[in-house]
Amino acid sequence: MSSFSTDEVARMASLARIALSKEEIERFAGELAAVADAVARVSEVATPEVPATSHPIPLTNVMREDEVVETLDREEFLAQAPASEDGRFLVPQILGEEA
Repeated sequence: MSSFSTDEVARMASLARIALSKEEIERFAGELAAVADAVARVSEVATPEVPATSHPIPLTNVMREDEVVETLDREEFLAQAPASEDGRFLVPQILGEEA
């Protein structure tokens, strides 16, 4: 089990120019020990026989093939809009700008 003394944590905080209270130093010493133990456990498993991977679960592409399909008729589509002009949707002006 790894351990970090409160002096080490205080020194690291000082080097990083982080002001820590005595309680925070003691708490971080315990938390750093837990992190160091977790890293040590991973290092035990990560042997040269284990291939490097970017993700533990194999990923597959879930997207469909890009295919050209028939599109909607523009005039028929615009006919369903409340208003249209020059082949585009006509919407209320919201920014107060002059057209």
